[in-house]
Amino acid sequence: MEDIKKFISKFWGAILGGIIAILLICTDLYMLVLWIVLVGMGIWAGNYYQHYKENIKNKLKKIIDKM
Repeated sequence: MEDIKKFISKFWGAILGGIIAILLICTDLYMLVLWIVLVGMGIWAGNYYQHYKENIKNKLKKIIDKM
């Protein structure tokens, strides 16, 4: 019994993550999480482009000139 308690106290984060992953897969909520991540990445990319437009254009121009 003591060994089980040590195992659970040592790996409780992994066990909890595994249970959450199983629940997401069983309920198809992983698709919702995937879409939320994709939307967040799109927002981040748009914001980055807005703030560093000239910098991005110069880097792309250098890459194209090398080809």
